[in-house]
Amino acid sequence: MIVTTTFTVEGCIIAEYKGLVRGIIVRAPTISQGIIGGLKNIIGGRIGAYTEMCEQARQTAYEEMVAHAQQLGANAIVGVRYDASEVVSKGSATEVLCYGTAVVIVRGQKGEPPSLPSAAEVAGSAGG
Repeated sequence: MIVTTTFTVEGCIIAEYKGLVRGIIVRAPTISQGIIGGLKNIIGGRIGAYTEMCEQARQTAYEEMVAHAQQLGANAIVGVRYDASEVVSKGSATEVLCYGTAVVIVRGQKGEPPSLPSAAEVAGSAGG
């Protein structure tokens, strides 16, 4: 699965748009992350426990988005973005959303990733 923040893939053309795909997760810090984060908030500095929690949430949302695209039959996702917001007041839970457009890409004239079907192969499979 090719995943990109751009709306094109170099050397490929978009043969079919499958639609919007997303992965979403709501995470709250563990008790230990909350305690460590609270102490760091008082004394200042980087809050590694929260950073780790946020990275895990982003990774999970990303993986759910890719799975959603695979269910639709896509082989790429373009225009990928992340969004996050507080769900419960005072930062006790955060929603992380990863979204993009699921597409089927085929080799163009400029180059080709090795595992992608050609335009003729996609057209042939659509007819039967």
